[in-house]
Amino acid sequence: MLASGFTAAPVSKYIFFGIIVASVLTSITDTKYLFHIQLVPHIWSYRQFWRLLIWQSCYNNSTELLFGVMTMYHLRIIERLWGSRKLASFLLATLTPCLLAPPVILAVLRPITFSSLNVLPAGPTPLIFALLAQYYASIPTVYKYRVLVSSAASDGVTFSDKSPVYLLAAQLALSSLPGSAICAVAGWFIGMAWRRDIGPGCWTSWRIPEWLAGTKQESAGNFEHLRRRLEGEGGDSGSATAGGTEGQVRRRGLGGGILDQFRGAF
Repeated sequence: MLASGFTAAPVSKYIFFGIIVASVLTSITDTKYLFHIQLVPHIWSYRQFWRLLIWQSCYNNSTELLFGVMTMYHLRIIERLWGSRKLASFLLATLTPCLLAPPVILAVLRPITFSSLNVLPAGPTPLIFALLAQYYASIPTVYKYRVLVSSAASDGVTFSDKSPVYLLAAQLALSSLPGSAICAVAGWFIGMAWRRDIGPGCWTSWRIPEWLAGTKQESAGNFEHLRRRLEGEGGDSGSATAGGTEGQVRRRGLGGGILDQFRGAF
């Protein structure tokens, strides 16, 4: 959990750099106008329904890109907790709701707000907030600290080690109001619905094939390594019992296990 970079988080790494590369390419090629959604005229007038499929491919400005990738970097801990296969399955299972829910919400709110709500900014904000909901529910708080705002000890604000992640996500949600807030709220509720198993019966239990996630060979190698270690420890215990030093071997085995922890054997 404390490893730096994208260690044991390949899916998060691909998403992180994919967002950056796609955003830079759209800026260089001057195609940013193709990725955001305006109900009028893009959907109702021009019938450009293909925008519903690509609008989360990249961010259109550097502010959203910065806060989006920084939030995604902190959320890589979810992949270390779940594994690459479950994370990839979660992203694919929630992709369709995240693509369609914000435009539907916008279409419902537009008449109520007298057409003032009409734009959804480009970027995978709904997916990031769906993943943030899993971070909120799965990752425990390690420590809390209090920042005093005056000389009185009671006047202060309490933060935790998870607060920086929430602050980055809040900046992302407020970067292109009101559309960015709609995307953030929709993504959060989709993530919570997935976690509480609210929706289609199989979308929380569905997993991509092991060969696609690249975990089958890795798991086999881990089991083989564990088998060899157990066989070696069993042989050492048998030899020690034959020599009549069973108690010493047990103590040596415990000490060796502790040393193995620091030597990185596990």
